[in-house]
Amino acid sequence: MTAETTPPTGRDPVIVTRDGAAATLTLNRPSRRNAIDDQGWRLLHAAIKDVADDDTIRVVIVTGAGRDFCAGADLGRQSRNEHPIARMRRIGGIAAALSELPKPVIAKVEGVAAGAGWNLALACDFVVASDSARFSQIFARRGLSIDFGGSWFLPRLAGFQQAKRLAMLAETIGAGEARELGLVTWVKPEDELAGFVAELAGRLAVLPPVALAQSKALLQQSATRTLREAIDDESRAQVVNLATEDAPAAFRAFLEKTEPPVYTGRWALR
Repeated sequence: MTAETTPPTGRDPVIVTRDGAAATLTLNRPSRRNAIDDQGWRLLHAAIKDVADDDTIRVVIVTGAGRDFCAGADLGRQSRNEHPIARMRRIGGIAAALSELPKPVIAKVEGVAAGAGWNLALACDFVVASDSARFSQIFARRGLSIDFGGSWFLPRLAGFQQAKRLAMLAETIGAGEARELGLVTWVKPEDELAGFVAELAGRLAVLPPVALAQSKALLQQSATRTLREAIDDESRAQVVNLATEDAPAAFRAFLEKTEPPVYTGRWALR
């Protein structure tokens, strides 16, 4: 990917690059399978906030440097200057921030995605994995319980029984099985992965940003809504869409049989 801004040094544990309207957040500790230390968590959180606030970014890709996605938290490098519960809440808040990001987020997964690393991928909207990728909720093998949002993501995506199996047995599964369980969106050969993710990002980047953000929020809130509440939420969202330039432009293009418009997300009312 070609960076349009000056990238951080190769030693930084999180690197942010740009390619048009797509931003890529790369975990950059390949010698540690991109396990995330305290500095990495802070930089990742800052990067998520930055891309959320930048209206020129329309899609976000999360990936790992080298041959692996992320082996989870670096258990050997944890700060002792912060109360453990405060630290866990801070780190868990990163999963929430990523999941709630009002833009499409793609996890590009190669190699190992374990523990918080797997749940980092599950916090994204789409997971594209190489056919050699491996996944594990490894926590039990480290004497730990599931974290980084895994107790929320897993049962909603895979169902309660499979979630319990993955969390309690801490098995390692391949990309194909993860796809069958609904935990991976697409599986691609290694040599096709980068091209597929770039194409997917391009498709998402040209869609109406306000409408996508609202659809994402509506779907994520659905578990706590009654049908009537969901319909009310949808109604309010459509009113917002109609107040942007995008929906009226799309209507005109449809009725006049012209090419789809360039979606800006700009507010039409003055």
